[in-house]
Amino acid sequence: MNAFKSLAAAFTAGLLLASPAQAETPASLAELLKSVKANSIVESQESKDREAAFRADRNQQAALLKQAKAELKAETERGDQLKASFDNNDKQLTELTETLRQRSGTLGEMFGVVRQYAGEFKGLFAASQNAVQFPERDTLLTKLAESKELPSTQELEAFWHTILQQVVVSGDTTTTAATVVYGEGKEAVRDVTLVGEFNAIADGKYVTYVPQTGKFEELSRQPNNNIMRNVPGFEQAGNSYEPLFIDPSRGVILSLLVQSPTVQERVDQGGIVGYVILGMGALGAVIALFCFLRLAIIGSKMRKQAKSEQVLKGNPLGEIMAAYLGHNSDNLEDLEAKLDEVILRNAPRIERFVGSIKLFASVAPLLGLLGTVMGMIGTFQAITLFGTGDPKLMAGGISEALVTTMLGLVVAIPLLFFYTLVHSKSRRLVQTLEEQSAGFIARYQEKLHADNADK
Repeated sequence: MNAFKSLAAAFTAGLLLASPAQAETPASLAELLKSVKANSIVESQESKDREAAFRADRNQQAALLKQAKAELKAETERGDQLKASFDNNDKQLTELTETLRQRSGTLGEMFGVVRQYAGEFKGLFAASQNAVQFPERDTLLTKLAESKELPSTQELEAFWHTILQQVVVSGDTTTTAATVVYGEGKEAVRDVTLVGEFNAIADGKYVTYVPQTGKFEELSRQPNNNIMRNVPGFEQAGNSYEPLFIDPSRGVILSLLVQSPTVQERVDQGGIVGYVILGMGALGAVIALFCFLRLAIIGSKMRKQAKSEQVLKGNPLGEIMAAYLGHNSDNLEDLEAKLDEVILRNAPRIERFVGSIKLFASVAPLLGLLGTVMGMIGTFQAITLFGTGDPKLMAGGISEALVTTMLGLVVAIPLLFFYTLVHSKSRRLVQTLEEQSAGFIARYQEKLHADNADK
């Protein structure tokens, strides 16, 4: 009996745990049995519902599994097809690549040459003054020179046309609008006449092209008038032909030419000694001209006197004739003394200032040597202070040394010619006086012999 009660209590406890919604505890075994039966019916119905739901879910899972297997099979077949297509395409790509390699052959080398020459021509065309006419060709050359892809046929033809275009304009004269930079830094758009690849002219002056800025710059100093005189006519020539000096080195010789010093700058390099030499040369030339004119006047008067039987005043030959006619004694020695006295009196006047020309001609080279010594002293001082690393430091002293020597020779050589000319002319006049004096003495001596013979 106790065992049965214990079992009943345990069953009741289990029932209470299984049905927590049961709030009341059965009062007797009959109620307990009734409650158990009721719960059994509920649990049986719940089990059936769960079984039915499980079966439905199992059927759904089977359908999904079947669908997944079908999709897997389809994807597997599609993967096999794609793999076969990939293998086929890879085989065709390999064959086409080999065919391309075989067919391109020398074309690959040709494209490499195109890239190389495109880079070279880009630099040449950029430095050309005709670049202002065709700014668009730089884009094409840059693309051909830097591209890693093979150029197209159109690009190759454009490259060919660009080269032919450059060849044509290199031998042609054209006028185009371009920016010109003047010495003050001002800029203006002017019509620039391009003479091929050689020179450019704007507003009647030579200009040079600067590739870095793409503009033209006026020369710091224009060439001499012998070169510039043809520029205006050439600019206005139109379709006719006009002469023009061009620089075949594309402006290099022209830039060096305008940098060469002028005559005034050369003289300035000579310093004070150079100006002294030139002053002496000018003074010597004036004296030589004065002496030449004075001797020409004296010679003209003496020629007139030689043609006249009467005494004309104002010339040495007239004084000799007057001394001859005024001699009344029979003493020949007195006549000779008078005539010698006239010659000795007029000779210094005829040769006046002639010796100073020779003096200037002799002193000028000496002053040149003095300037040379002074210039070399300055050069050696520069070497002592700064060394021989910079030749420009020594250029001033050397220039002064050489310029003074040059100026001394330039002054001395013409003065020597002037001295020779004037001295020879004065000697001829003195010789003429001596000849005429000897003639008068001989005539007077004949006269004396004739008088003695009559007696």
